[in-house]
Amino acid sequence: MFKEIGRFVIAFLKQLGYAAQMVSSASFWLARAPLEFKQTMLQTVRVGVDSIAVATLTSLFTGMVLALQAGTTMQNILSEPLYIGTLVAFSLVRELGPVLTAFVITGRAGAAVTAEIGTMKVTEQIDALYTLGTNSIRYLVIPRMFAFLIAIPILTLFANISGMFGGLLVSVHGLGVSSSVYIDDIKTFLDVNDLMHGFIKSIFFAFTIVVVCCYKGLNTKGGAEGVGKATTQAVVISMVLILVMDYFLTAILTAVGI
Repeated sequence: MFKEIGRFVIAFLKQLGYAAQMVSSASFWLARAPLEFKQTMLQTVRVGVDSIAVATLTSLFTGMVLALQAGTTMQNILSEPLYIGTLVAFSLVRELGPVLTAFVITGRAGAAVTAEIGTMKVTEQIDALYTLGTNSIRYLVIPRMFAFLIAIPILTLFANISGMFGGLLVSVHGLGVSSSVYIDDIKTFLDVNDLMHGFIKSIFFAFTIVVVCCYKGLNTKGGAEGVGKATTQAVVISMVLILVMDYFLTAILTAVGI
């Protein structure tokens, strides 16, 4: 038993070290070479623009569910639905918006990144890039890293707006709450610190997703089966890390007053 635990810990630390080495290499090339602007814009479109629909739709129905649950609970306790806008906005902006957006992007764009880079790895296209004098980290990782860091915070903003709009629809048409009351609740209690709380989380989530997915892609082995395994591992690991980071980031940001 202890041997298995030791092997797991050693393997985990090795992978963590390799991932840190990849990030260090990306930082080195970012400082020493110009950014691949065309590739960065292409990846930003793939990660961000192509994911707007699914991210906003997910958040829309999440906001609707939050409003329905909050309104029903308030009616049972206080006989009327109070502060629905506040509850929906706080839940989305501080927690559900960044987390759900990160999950959606992990399943859609993160998996695609791992599969794409993994396929290049097993078909020796990355070795061909090295032969031609092109560094794989600079050409493959850095554009995707910028794309995720740009796209996910913006998508989180769209998701927050969509979720609050969904809550508004349910509040007005399902709970009988005036739209002006719903909006005034949001304006009164939501402040800049709440927005910054979610924004900071989205940046950390974006960095986590792109590092895990690129690392798994660059270390894919075993042909087509290996690509499938690497993609599955990248998605699962990213989602678990997002939830773990969400707790610690919440604790840290709350402690510093954000």
